Amino acid sequence: MAERQRLDVPRGGRTRGFGNFLRLDPDAVGRFAEGIARFLGTGRFLAVQTIIVIVWIGLNVFAVRQRWDPYPFILLNLAFSTQAAYAAPLILLAQNRQTDRDRVQAEEDRARAASMRADTEYLARELASLRVAVGELATRDFIRGELSRLAEEDGDEGEKREKKAKKRRDAVS
Repeated sequence: MAERQRLDVPRGGRTRGFGNFLRLDPDAVGRFAEGIARFLGTGRFLAVQTIIVIVWIGLNVFAVRQRWDPYPFILLNLAFSTQAAYAAPLILLAQNRQTDRDRVQAEEDRARAASMRADTEYLARELASLRVAVGELATRDFIRGELSRLAEEDGDEGEKREKKAKKRRDAVS
């Protein structure tokens, strides 16, 4: 019986020749694209490019014998077009990777916030139960108040007993 091919597992080792050349590590390409995009967004790149353009135009305008790109500067335009053709996809790739990192970071932040919210709610419940438990405990002020009340009651009862005893003595005498 022939083994059934699984559709959820990619086929491996079937590409030959040029196909192996096209297998690029996506992370390596992404890191390269981010490096290029990071460099293209610097002042150093703008300064170097400006100097190259000024030298290019200066040599083609003033160096009469060595004009390799006369006035409409078609070769310079071709160089800029090629640069733009490669820079735009590299910048987009770098932005996509940054978007993926931001999405992962946002998910982690959401999970961390949910965990912190759950922890905070748990601590609030625990604190509330401790307050209830402490509220049921006798505090120092409560005990003093109760002792004072008992002392007053004892004093009042003692006076009442003395009055009753005096009445009995008076009644007996």
